Amino acid sequence: MKLPPADQVASPHTGYTREHWLAAADGLLEAVVPYAVPGFAQIRLPGRPSSSGPVLDGLEGFARTFLLAAFRGRDDVLERYAEGLATGTDPASPYAWPAIADNSQQIVEAASIALALHESGLYDRLSPTVRRRVAAWLGGITGKRAWPCNWVLFKVIVQQFLANAGAPHTPAEIAEALGQVESWYVGDGWYTDGDGQNYDYYCGWAMHLYTLWYTRMSGAPDAVYRDRLSAFLASYQHFFAADGAPVHQGRSLTYRFAAAAPLWLGALFDATPLPPGRTRRLASGTLRHFLSHGAVGEDGLLSLGWHGEYLPVTQAYSGPCSPYWASKGFIGLLLPAGHPVWTATEEPGPAETGDQVVALRGPGWLLHSTRDDGIVRLVNHGSDHNAPPPEPAHDDPHYDRFAYSTHTAPVIVTDAVDNRLAVIAPGGTESRRGRIERIAAADRFAASRSTSGKPPAVVESASYVHGPHEIRLHRVTAPAGHTVREGGHATREDLAGTITPLHGWHREGVARFSAGTAFGPDVTVPYLEADHPGGTVLLASVVTLAGGSLTPDLVVTANGCVLSLPGGEHVEIELGDRPRYLRRHPDGTVVTWESA
Repeated sequence: MKLPPADQVASPHTGYTREHWLAAADGLLEAVVPYAVPGFAQIRLPGRPSSSGPVLDGLEGFARTFLLAAFRGRDDVLERYAEGLATGTDPASPYAWPAIADNSQQIVEAASIALALHESGLYDRLSPTVRRRVAAWLGGITGKRAWPCNWVLFKVIVQQFLANAGAPHTPAEIAEALGQVESWYVGDGWYTDGDGQNYDYYCGWAMHLYTLWYTRMSGAPDAVYRDRLSAFLASYQHFFAADGAPVHQGRSLTYRFAAAAPLWLGALFDATPLPPGRTRRLASGTLRHFLSHGAVGEDGLLSLGWHGEYLPVTQAYSGPCSPYWASKGFIGLLLPAGHPVWTATEEPGPAETGDQVVALRGPGWLLHSTRDDGIVRLVNHGSDHNAPPPEPAHDDPHYDRFAYSTHTAPVIVTDAVDNRLAVIAPGGTESRRGRIERIAAADRFAASRSTSGKPPAVVESASYVHGPHEIRLHRVTAPAGHTVREGGHATREDLAGTITPLHGWHREGVARFSAGTAFGPDVTVPYLEADHPGGTVLLASVVTLAGGSLTPDLVVTANGCVLSLPGGEHVEIELGDRPRYLRRHPDGTVVTWESA
């Protein structure tokens, strides 16, 4: 991809300006043109098809790149999409779009088309006949079921577009969907993506984006949604490493620099606590990170993966055009060149200004980053992507691990070791984390509980973070004769990852996985093992990603431990029936948490 020279004066951290974003958008839009069908109603890129099949994959290619074209705003490019709208809604065309059906991919893409039509003004430039056909196709969403998650907001966007266009629409569907979304708000700017503990990037690039865009399209009051986005961005800014990488956690990670969308959204809606120079620095850093790590191939196309192609990071619904939800990362182009977000000098992100620790009560996470290496680490005691009981729990490697980071990814195999604690039966059956039962997320401390049926085990876990280190304490109840195993991060040879035993462990080892992770092949995972005597045992370790070693003084108590850390910090952690936490700073400041 051809980009302008770096501008180190305006953008001393990334070198990227608005011109770089324009050039990147142009490059992405031009690269897909050869793959358009006659009439431009579908874009059929090469690669593994999704579970929806090639026709809907082609519609996805049209809709998601149309969104990018709308943000880019070039009339010559939009003319292609005007032709595609005419062709896709023509029932006589061999490339006509299938009618919208219950829980279908068409619902997703209809929202992108509606949003793109609204922002580009293209709808008013279509012929009356094509306008009627487009409105009729979009109107097929009325009465259709949508999965009870961010999908309900697709109906909001489409219904509001139809209302603006003077076409038949159903206001009750907007009210119903917004009511569902309201029930998923958990505070501090965080939404769960449907019932359960579904915390990931959809909070920003879907829940915040579509609720606010609805107000943009309808003129409805936006103060509540703006306040929530501002609260979200106060913590979300900590998700980005010094090199621009976002934390590798959750589903749909192949959308890559769509992670920048809520940053721009805050500027667009005047709903951000971030100064404009930091907003651009974080967003541009993310775009630059992926462009410099092979996300766009020699053919100019986004691949299914993270850096380059890596199919294990995708889901069954991911097709060759799915990565173009990254178009949302270009929302900033709706802001004029004279806006402060484009004119202000870049300011460093949080990971560059000092060591940071942020407790996120909504998702049950701790974020901790270190200035020396610029790495952000996420400690997970709250997001499991499971439906509430009585639905059965399952494991997903992008949600069930104890830790994630901007520089590592989970090993996606059934016998993975990384950032897992497993109770292993004599026959080899391993416990799974399954549904996470939260205990706390406060200060530098987070804790949770999980229960396994096969083998029978209860694991209470606590994490305390200190610089690049995570001290883990586990209270494990299991039958005698079982083995307990815990792993650290999966790393390649260019990044150090260790796990240090503090209490209760009997053996150390290293597992090797040649298939690697989204960051490349050939990773190693350090792990610890203990022989369980039956009953309840306490195990403690230090998991470190880069940053040297840490061996605190540790005194085991009946249900926890007391830690004395370098620099004079004193920490008490208790699990069991009365979980509690205390941290005493060397200056005498005390922070406490106790279960209600």
